[in-house]
This record gives sequence, C-alpha cells and structure tokens, in this order.
Amino acid sequence: MRHKKKGRQLGRQTKHRWALFRSLVTSLLEQERIETTEAKAKEVRGFTDRMISLGKEGSLPARRRALSFLRSKAVVSKLFSDVASRFQNRPGGYTRIIRTRRRIGDAAEMVAIELVTRAEKPKAVPASEPATGENKDSTDKSPASAEA
Repeated sequence: MRHKKKGRQLGRQTKHRWALFRSLVTSLLEQERIETTEAKAKEVRGFTDRMISLGKEGSLPARRRALSFLRSKAVVSKLFSDVASRFQNRPGGYTRIIRTRRRIGDAAEMVAIELVTRAEKPKAVPASEPATGENKDSTDKSPASAEA
C-alpha cells in the first residue's frame, strides 16, 4: 500500500519522472504556456511555483538552486530578470490550469498550464490604419511616445 506517499508516479521510474518534471518546468518558464495531461500539469505546478519563488528571492544561492533544477541557463536568467519581477507583489498561485480537449489516441484529459501574468507581445498595426500615425488624436499616446 502507498500510505503517506506524496505525488503521482505517472507510470515511470523515479529518474525518468524527475527528468520529465525538470523538462516540463523548463518549457513552461520558457514558453509561458504548454499543453500536457492533467496529472502532469498538477504535479508540475508545485515545482514551477517553487522556481518562481526562488526567482523572487533573487540571491546567488537561489540562482544556483534554480540552475540545479532547470535545464537551461537562458531560462534561469529569464526567470530571475523577467518572470520574478512580474510576480513580485503576488504571494503565490503563479500558474493556472485550463482544460482544453481530450487526446484522440487514449482520451486523456489535456490541459494548458500557463503563467497567470504572461508577457505581453507587441500588437501588430492593422493594415487599414496608417503606420505613420497621421490620423490619430493627440490624446492617444503610444508607450513609445510617452517614454520619449
């Protein structure tokens, strides 16, 4: 019996399971949204929250702990510079799980796990509007003009 055993085994041996968790957390922090099964997403959520908490701490030992778990130095630098600053005033709950579909092959429940505040991508200017900004109101200021 598995009394007092935490976590899901996911039908894998320990080393394979840890490698799976490490790669899923790395992908989630890199892409900020991934699609996986519900059981995997629920397990990865805790690891991701711990990595973001390390990023918020910002110390050198925290960076080394994150480097020992995550697979990419680029993801660690993104975690400590960009992601941690977005969640600075949030006490926890950095991810959300959204049910998306059932997988065709085995009818597994698929979910999208994403960071609660995702990085905003610059919006493309529609083709109907002039790119030079001629017919715009003087009250409508873009972020670029506000910085200048």
